[in-house]
Amino acid sequence: MKIVFLDALTLGNVDFERFKEFGEVEIYETTSADKTLSRVKDADIVVTNKIVIDKEIINNAKNLKFIQIAATGMNNVDLEYADKKGILVKNVAGYSTESVLQQTFALVLGLLNRVKYFDEYTRTKYPESEIFTHIVDWFEIRGKRWGIIGLGEIGKRVAEVAKAFGAEVVYYSTSGKNNNNEYKRVTLDELLKTSDIISIHAPLNENTKDLIGFEEIMKMKKGAVLVNLGRGGIINEDELAKALEVKDILVGLDVFEREPINKDNPLLKFKEKTLLSPHIAWTSIEAREKLMDGIYKNIKEFCQTYPND
Repeated sequence: MKIVFLDALTLGNVDFERFKEFGEVEIYETTSADKTLSRVKDADIVVTNKIVIDKEIINNAKNLKFIQIAATGMNNVDLEYADKKGILVKNVAGYSTESVLQQTFALVLGLLNRVKYFDEYTRTKYPESEIFTHIVDWFEIRGKRWGIIGLGEIGKRVAEVAKAFGAEVVYYSTSGKNNNNEYKRVTLDELLKTSDIISIHAPLNENTKDLIGFEEIMKMKKGAVLVNLGRGGIINEDELAKALEVKDILVGLDVFEREPINKDNPLLKFKEKTLLSPHIAWTSIEAREKLMDGIYKNIKEFCQTYPND
């Protein structure tokens, strides 16, 4: 078996040595679109995080039998065509729940507790202060309403911890099919108008593309917090920027419509109203270890099932 990792750099400092038991292993830190075909044309197994494997790649990779996606989302692979060609495609689910949960609260608390502001104040102005403290308004989570968009596995964990903080949790089902008796299901309109904190944990699809635009943001409560740890594209970034010009809210983003973010992205100028991270919510040490274990398990099962291929 020849195994090719196309974008190993996106996995961080992890152990690739164990994969050699299955055969030849080629590891590329990154792969541009014009190099993808040459790197997979002789591969039996391809491991990709974000590199696109489309119909053209599949047609010209004559030995390809198994595509392992090093993530949960599978939109970078032409699944229908892979199935038509008899190529197995697997992802790894559930590995990052606790990691994303923690970054959700890092963003929310960072915004609510004005962490960036107070750090800068303490370094620059506090030494000259006449009093021992510095009062800037911020509110507690207890007693507030936390609205969750997308109550999947991650959304449920966020709901549990938000409830432990003393928040009232409500949710909006982006598919319209999700029902949970523990929390109140509301319309998107009600969630936006009544929530003090809103967190997004939904996939990007036809139901969620541009779900949050200018009109939706303008419905939010003054001083509310909005964080997106689902997918870029759920919030329309241009319209968010326009809303931030006139709306007093705080926004935390870990995902963006284009990644890495464009240098001219209008959100970059709102330093006091935003807290940004470069799509790292899933990347705790523990999450990446679980991800690599899942990749290893899937490849091992494939090799055991098709030992002579």
